[in-house]
Amino acid sequence: MRILKSHPLLKLMNSYLIDGAQPSNLNFAWNFGSLLAVCLIIQIVTGVTLAMHYNASVAEAFDSIEHIMRDVNNGWLIRYLHSNTASAFFFLVYLHIGRGIYYGSYQKPRTITWVIGTIILVAMMATGFLGYVLPYGQMSATVITNLLSAIPWVGQDIVEFIWGGFSVNNATLNRFFALHFVLPFVIITLVLMHLIGLHDTGGSSNPMGISANSARLPMGPYYLFKDLITFFLFIWVLSLFVYFMPNVLGDSENYVMANPMQTPAAIVPEWYLLPFYAILRSIPNKLLGVVAMFGAIFAILTLPYFDVSKTRGFQFKPISKVLFWIFVANFIILLVLGAKHVEAPFIVVGQCMTFLYFFWFICLIPFGSLVGDTLFSILLIEKMPKPVSSPLSPMLSSIIPGKTKIKII
Repeated sequence: MRILKSHPLLKLMNSYLIDGAQPSNLNFAWNFGSLLAVCLIIQIVTGVTLAMHYNASVAEAFDSIEHIMRDVNNGWLIRYLHSNTASAFFFLVYLHIGRGIYYGSYQKPRTITWVIGTIILVAMMATGFLGYVLPYGQMSATVITNLLSAIPWVGQDIVEFIWGGFSVNNATLNRFFALHFVLPFVIITLVLMHLIGLHDTGGSSNPMGISANSARLPMGPYYLFKDLITFFLFIWVLSLFVYFMPNVLGDSENYVMANPMQTPAAIVPEWYLLPFYAILRSIPNKLLGVVAMFGAIFAILTLPYFDVSKTRGFQFKPISKVLFWIFVANFIILLVLGAKHVEAPFIVVGQCMTFLYFFWFICLIPFGSLVGDTLFSILLIEKMPKPVSSPLSPMLSSIIPGKTKIKII
């Protein structure tokens, strides 16, 4: 296998996937990255296959989907793989982000990796939204691009430019289809930048939050086989959804051909966008709602600056642990609220959860980091061995004056 270390491209792949040194104490929470790579590959392969049979026309888009499901060989399998892997993609991304928050993966020197990861998240949301519109069902045809009309002065012009007219038409579907096809390849480029930023700065972090340079293992075969465990588990769970309950995460309205003259009783996006949709609906003002929705997505970019802790992660800080699970509970409540009708008491609860969401980033993160560092310093001082007194102590203190400093890593 000498070619693995001599060929320019294979050499790069070998340095990342086989010879790359990783901390020896990584747990299964670090497997989400490899599972996300598997999801991306499945989405591109199935997406390109579906594009061969899809017709981006208002009159024929819905029928072309039915043609794929009924007439194309194994078309139902390809389409259900594509739609259910999209849900798995976002579920794993949220777990990946949660692991990064809990273990402090956003802190230096991995801040650039965190920023690129946030851009990937935004690109994924845009791709998922565009793909949701393509079947041209009764729910997916309700295009949320109308939110851009909230932008002062130029909002309506931007919406009409995206639509290619004064309403959703063939030009709209063609543009959405083209962007939905191109964006995954942009995501591949961002993922490569994400990996380069990770490996060329600090490498993977670890559950202890300290330097692991003294105890590292090569990626292959140790972590490759560890990734295979979660890979087979992922394929098993995905197969359960694809073969036995393929539409459980979708909306029944999408099996009705779109009727521009009729609006669904409840307009909801896919489940993975519901938390941010709930934040949008919780604010009465349209412009402020759009700003809050995008602010909720980009709020994770503030973590490297609001977390002023000297220790990495929440694993050794009890207060920060509690705050983390409060954030998780808040996110799940927002997800549930996003699918509810805009009525009491969901309006008030949504506003309270939206306030808590932003309050967590702006106030609770700095508070938890400061209190956590203080408690950690106190415990560290208490557990340090006490100096042994001797007759030479007064003489040594006169020779070596000064105070003892404790450095927290």
